[in-house]
Amino acid sequence: MQDVEQTTLNEAEIEAADPAQTAEEAENEQPEAAAETVSAELLAAAEAQKEEYLNLAQRVQADFDNFRRRNQNVRKEAFDEGARAFATTLLPVIDNMERAIAAAQNSSDESLRSGVEMVYRQLCECFEKRGITVIDRKGEKFDPNLENAVMQGTEDDGEPGTVCEVFQKGYQMEGMVLRHAMVKVVPE
Repeated sequence: MQDVEQTTLNEAEIEAADPAQTAEEAENEQPEAAAETVSAELLAAAEAQKEEYLNLAQRVQADFDNFRRRNQNVRKEAFDEGARAFATTLLPVIDNMERAIAAAQNSSDESLRSGVEMVYRQLCECFEKRGITVIDRKGEKFDPNLENAVMQGTEDDGEPGTVCEVFQKGYQMEGMVLRHAMVKVVPE
């Protein structure tokens, strides 16, 4: 019987201790809830800071990509401008080679003429590899963007407004005119 009383007593102690434990647990839970709220706020702040740093890193990367692209364009433009300037300095040389070939036609020295023609062909091949093309529009409509009209022809020379004679060849490189062709135009 004593065992039954002790069991009942233990149950009563547990029941009596339960409200005290519940109050104590409630006190412990309030700081835990406050700690969870603070932790959630810290986590949200850390997430916001992470997003800010990520956005900053992405902007810096995009700025660097734009900088690299601009530098590549500037470098290419500078190289192309230098190539055009150099090609322009060679244009009188090619003109003189053409004159030498024309003069050698009347010469009896065949080896001189063939040598000059070989050098001229080689120079023309170099121009062609670099994208330099001749502006020779004889018989076509006059274009002031490509040609300079230095003389007027007669109506007998061709259709009105067309180029009837080319005095000096013009050259262009990748769509940019290096030298305008000097031409004679039939008046309209």
